[in-house]
Amino acid sequence: MTDHTHARTHTNGRTHAHDHAQPRDNGQGFCFQCGAPLVARFQEDRERPTCPSCGFIHYLDPKVAVAVVLGDAQGVLLGKRRVDPGAGLWSFPAGYVNRGEVLEEAAVREVLEEVGLSVSLTGIVGVYSELGEPVVLVVYSGEVQDGEPMADGIEVSEVRRFPLDALPDDLAFPHDRRVLEDWKQALQTGRLMKIHDPL
Repeated sequence: MTDHTHARTHTNGRTHAHDHAQPRDNGQGFCFQCGAPLVARFQEDRERPTCPSCGFIHYLDPKVAVAVVLGDAQGVLLGKRRVDPGAGLWSFPAGYVNRGEVLEEAAVREVLEEVGLSVSLTGIVGVYSELGEPVVLVVYSGEVQDGEPMADGIEVSEVRRFPLDALPDDLAFPHDRRVLEDWKQALQTGRLMKIHDPL
């Protein structure tokens, strides 16, 4: 999955002489406009990769991911991840949203790809982010419409239903347990957030 980035150009009206030597990457990447190595400079509210030659600023956007919790009062369906981060650990079906893709369509697609189930989404469990982390996670609750759970063998090696009082200790991500607690509470109180129709 490639990074989603947004770039804006700031110019200072000056021309610059370019060194004909091969530019060296200093860890910030290269300017999309003139090819010069980017450097970290304070822009607006934080350090951002900036071109010292033409003034181009590379704005790094967050990654948006979706996940679906499939379960009821008796248990929840989890998959054992085959890929990092979290290889060998349990989590719910999840993945990145493609640029231009509707969130709900991405969530349904990820479930079908990873565990072979056609699902309908019943509500939003919550939206999760952490300081310093680039990923914003949107979590849905879902119901199985068709299919039998089967690991794809690529991203997921095993699929299993766990009782709510016997969840595995080795969950893949720190937020997984919080997500499941939020989902259980919403399930008990009937307070899942409504999914609005696309505009």
